[in-house]
Amino acid sequence: MSEFKTVARVDEIPAGEGRSYIVGDKMIAVFFVDGKYTAIDDLCPHMGASLASGYVEDGAVTCPWHAWRFSTCNGLWLDNPRSKLRQRVYPIQVEGQEIRVSPEPLPETPADPATAAPAG
Repeated sequence: MSEFKTVARVDEIPAGEGRSYIVGDKMIAVFFVDGKYTAIDDLCPHMGASLASGYVEDGAVTCPWHAWRFSTCNGLWLDNPRSKLRQRVYPIQVEGQEIRVSPEPLPETPADPATAAPAG
């Protein structure tokens, strides 16, 4: 696994929001939801908007351009959970005050649409 890169300090991402960071050659969105940091691909697969700037509610981020919704935990496209479309998910660590992200995505695991994310 690649080295983790420090992207921010814990006080730089407000609760219920996301921020975008370059990690390696990727744009990765880091979210702070329900006291937990998560990281997914930042660019919406529809038209490339930054998901980090989207509205976050109930474990989902809504793309600011066309309102596609993705789970901030597992990257699943919530508007059609039967679809195989999802954002890649990245390992994240919090060490002291530093938020660190790996540029290597986690292996994909099949998601159970019934438990993928809270309804919103």
